[in-house]
Amino acid sequence: MRHQNGNRKLGKPTDQRIALLKSLVLSLFTHNRIQTTDTRAKEARKMADKLITLGKSGSLHDRRQALKVLPDKTIIKLLFTEIAPRFENRNGGYTRVIKAGFRLGDAAPVSILELVD
Repeated sequence: MRHQNGNRKLGKPTDQRIALLKSLVLSLFTHNRIQTTDTRAKEARKMADKLITLGKSGSLHDRRQALKVLPDKTIIKLLFTEIAPRFENRNGGYTRVIKAGFRLGDAAPVSILELVD
């Protein structure tokens, strides 16, 4: 059963939501830490953890699956050669979300999404 396994809509149509999450994960892998709203961080965390799990095995099939999600070969190479080997002995929980207060403009709750060391 798949009860309550949906995703957050983030107030956007499907194509915009997917593009937003891809760009958040791309920035996370590039900079190892990003600051965004709570709900966006929690949704990006799901995608990032799945990609890191793919990167841990390192097979050609997993590399192609990751390229489907993030079509940027340099980031996928970085993921498979540098990021995923750091988590070789860890079974999940590759990212953490830290509450960082509220944004000044609209008082939206802001969090920091970062890769665990």
